[in-house]
Amino acid sequence: MKAVLVGHGRMGRLLEKMIEEREGMEVAGIVDIGYHERISDIKNEFDVIIDYSHPDNLDKIYEYEINEAKPLVIATTGYTSEQISQIEEIAKTAPVVYTANFSLGITVMEHILEETAPILKDSFDIEIIEKHHNKKLDAPSGTAKMLADAMNKDGEFNYIYGRSGESKRGKEIGIHAVRGGNIAGEHSVIFAGEDEILEIRHSAGSRKIFAAGAIKAANFILKRKNGLYSMGDVLFGR
Repeated sequence: MKAVLVGHGRMGRLLEKMIEEREGMEVAGIVDIGYHERISDIKNEFDVIIDYSHPDNLDKIYEYEINEAKPLVIATTGYTSEQISQIEEIAKTAPVVYTANFSLGITVMEHILEETAPILKDSFDIEIIEKHHNKKLDAPSGTAKMLADAMNKDGEFNYIYGRSGESKRGKEIGIHAVRGGNIAGEHSVIFAGEDEILEIRHSAGSRKIFAAGAIKAANFILKRKNGLYSMGDVLFGR
């Protein structure tokens, strides 16, 4: 598999290193400052694009994909609703894996929450706490929102982002963000009931797990038809 990487920051460099260490895989080109400005500038043949960069790069990805329809893995977070619509447009002409978190453990956690929330939602309060390093720009994390959505398929809960002042709890899921140090990523979902608490928690030991998930998604998407896929599809074949 030959991959083009969009973005060569901390995650992009890690992804490049992990790809080059794997037999039968290589980086065919990089789009970033000091490398290629556009994907179309890359003359080497390649099989898939992996984007681990910044939402501002979506326009150049969109421009290329609408014409070339290459398999695409989008691991960037922090998109606006309009940009998510752009990703959905790309998926009409190309196979795309897009999710807020490429960790295999988070994908399993999301699946567990989909099964657990309908059972507990009427008698337990639900809260999400996420923790990340002090350089993460968006809050709450895209993963926290993804986990909330997994528990709120029918849209019956409101989302409360942090709390202040005085207000009575309603039909809501609280989502709280912590930023500090070099925390790779922690997500806890708390189901608080009468006399019992269930907590489902995932902790990332390093950023390698996200790069490994993106590589797994890249291999998966090579063999798929046009459409929008998640890591749930990658792991569970949904």
